[in-house]
Formats: sequence, structure tokens, C-alpha cells
Amino acid sequence: MDRRTRPERIADVLAALEADVIALQEVIGPSGTGPGHAEIIGAALGMGWIMAPVRELRNHQFGNVILSRFPMWDHSQHDLSWKTCEARGAQRVAVDVGQGTLQVYNAHLGTALLERRYQAMRLAAWVDDRKVQGPKLLFGDFNEWSRPLATDILASRLQSIDLFPYLKRRRTYPWFFPLLHLDHIYYQGEVEVRQISLPRTRLAKMASDHLPLVADLRVKL
Repeated sequence: MDRRTRPERIADVLAALEADVIALQEVIGPSGTGPGHAEIIGAALGMGWIMAPVRELRNHQFGNVILSRFPMWDHSQHDLSWKTCEARGAQRVAVDVGQGTLQVYNAHLGTALLERRYQAMRLAAWVDDRKVQGPKLLFGDFNEWSRPLATDILASRLQSIDLFPYLKRRRTYPWFFPLLHLDHIYYQGEVEVRQISLPRTRLAKMASDHLPLVADLRVKL
């Protein structure tokens, strides 16, 4: 709202959610000369974090971040960049939740239709890899501005969480007057959706151009 990116404000919004796992996109990471926003947010929340940079921004890493209250023991990232469009990517983190391992994926797709088709096909195949065991959750900003091509491709291999039973208003972007439902959650395995919420506090609107999408899930490991 004030055209400033303040990690402390983002951390305050996230702290109020009391989430166990958080997926963020477009995060400024560390550089050779100092910390970035990822460290500040992680420290403020008391959560571990793993970053998957897609490019540099003002000499800092820039990309996706997964934060977790549980230990994380394995991670990888997948390049989703297409032709000359802005660099995009996805990441996977294995989260040790005590009774087993939860595979958490975080993705940020592009804004062009053909770009998203290419990215959705690569992402769906990557998440569907049978060599990676355990239940899987995919979070992200899928940038479906027009026809839901990426949604259809992802839904052919993954289960999509339907927001309709839980939310009257499901649009997450832009913050001041949401017109588009860009943020989605997919899964593989036995997942029970207990509650979905879309906090619309003043602080949430100040902190980001997307409203936070919050899911209370029970996953069978």
C-alpha cells in the first residue's frame, strides 16, 4: 500500500497465522555483503528456512522460500524459466513432522499463457515423480490471469483444493480490491482439508500485493 517492502511487517502478518509451514515467492535473500529479507523473516518467526533463488536482484539472491517449524532435511529446486521471459522456478523441501516426511513444493509461474503451459507441464511431472516418496503439498502463485490452462494441466496429475466450500471470496490479488484468484494449493496423498481462510487485515494488505491464503490441513503420513 505504501510501496515499501518491509520484512518486519511481513513477519508480523505471518506470526498472526501461527502456521507450521509457509511458502513465499519473490523474496530477497542473502548477498555476499549482508543478510536479506529471508533471514529477517525466519529469525522473527523462529522458523528455519530454505531459499531457492532464481536470479539476482541488487546483488542479492531473489526467489522462493519455504519456512518451517519442523526440521527440514532435504531440498531441491527446478528451473521453470521459459525463453526470454523473467526467470521462474520451483522448490521442494522434505519436512520431518515427527511421524514421517512431508514433501512441500513452492512454485511461481509466469504471466504469459504459453509460458504457463510449459511451466505447468514441467512442474506437474516434477511433483509427480514417484521416486520422491510421501504425501506432497504444492503451494504457489500460479498467475492464472486468463483461461485456467496451468490449472487444468496440474489437476491432471494432482488434486486441487477447492476453496468454494470454505470461502465466499476467493480472489487473492490485488490486495486493495482482489479481482484474481492467482494462489492455489495442490496435493498428493491423503489430505483432509479442515479450514481455509483469507485474512484481510489492514496489516496484511499493507505487507504484500497478495492476500495470504491459509490452509488448515490434516495429512496422513
